[in-house]
Amino acid sequence: MPELFNVQTPAAAWRLFLRHLPIRITTATIEVAAALDRVLAETVIAPHDLPSFARSTVDGYAVLAADTFGASASLPAYLSVIGETAMGQAASLAIDSGACTIVHTGGMIPPGADAVVMVEHTERVQPPRALAVAADNPSSISPHFPHTIEVLRPLAPGQNVIQVGEDVRQGEIVLAAGRRLRPADLGGLLAVGITQVKVAQPPRVAILSQGDEVVPPTQTPGPGQIRDINSYTLAALTHRAGAEPILMGIAPDQLGALSALARQAFALADVVVISAGSSVSVRDMTAEVIAALGQPGILVHGLSVRPGKPTILAVCDGKPVFGLPGNPVSAMVIFDLVVAPTLRLLQGEEGPPRRIVMARLARPIASVTGREDYVPVRLEQRGNERWAVPVFGKSNLIYTLLQADGTVRVALDSNGIGEAEWVEVLQ
Repeated sequence: MPELFNVQTPAAAWRLFLRHLPIRITTATIEVAAALDRVLAETVIAPHDLPSFARSTVDGYAVLAADTFGASASLPAYLSVIGETAMGQAASLAIDSGACTIVHTGGMIPPGADAVVMVEHTERVQPPRALAVAADNPSSISPHFPHTIEVLRPLAPGQNVIQVGEDVRQGEIVLAAGRRLRPADLGGLLAVGITQVKVAQPPRVAILSQGDEVVPPTQTPGPGQIRDINSYTLAALTHRAGAEPILMGIAPDQLGALSALARQAFALADVVVISAGSSVSVRDMTAEVIAALGQPGILVHGLSVRPGKPTILAVCDGKPVFGLPGNPVSAMVIFDLVVAPTLRLLQGEEGPPRRIVMARLARPIASVTGREDYVPVRLEQRGNERWAVPVFGKSNLIYTLLQADGTVRVALDSNGIGEAEWVEVLQ
């Protein structure tokens, strides 16, 4: 087993961890309506064109664009209105030069027409009564045919028309495997008639806190005791990564009790996360317990990061196991650094894992070469620029993160970041 604080850089530790981590993705086919935030396990292909017919984007008249060339308020084009295409019905009238039909937003464009003139850009001249129609009241267009309109503006072919397949063509990729489904994605799937999708099953993550001093949040702490917050913050981060948390409770600082609870967690879950007990205290038994769960066991014990140096990365009989620091800020930073990417891998997720915003640094951040620092920052808008204000505090002070909107990473080979420099804020 590697010695504690035989530290490795995050990049080197991650490469070593991945070499031993088997990626096994289990899948299920579910209704699209229930698939929000699930990760697609297969690429989805469009079964037909969308839209499957040419549609109007406005309320007005379907026309031949060439009939309107040169039209103006002083020299309008005159067209005969020969009918109307009702919503939800096929267009039954074909358009020849000099003719047009009434269409509504989303309605089908009749054969022969290649543009739609907005009703606001027309006037009715026969019978002799002005056609005064508000843009939001197209129902007041007269249904009596034939009659004549003046077109007061020219149109280009295709203007105000969505063409067949303009949204997506039959056989094109609708969504690629590895995409976490958003609300708009569900709509796009249903629009082409796909009502079921194959998605990755969320990994089950057993979360175990440790320490004689740790009590449940519902209990009033006695002298020397603290409430367990790591279980719940890590469970929330697990949810955010698309996985299913299983709270295992609090283990005392007794080797037998911790080992029994860890083995139970290992049997129940796909991933095990133990917070606290990974540093150099004589009572810290996490490394010993993790090493006994399976082979190859502990791969990394110590990362060159702040906060979160005493981190354990292990793979035990094919399952990832993590030992996180007990300090809540450290635990959350390290979860985002190594646990969340693992959970995304186990779901086959592709794409950027976290939102990044750019900001200017309001105060300088000092660092030490050879160590990555993750500093909480608060975002402020100052004029036209976004600024990141460092929130400095010890890693056992959870309220440093409550006051923050994200974190700034200080690179391994950097001595720090100067005031007013542009930085990436991880959210």
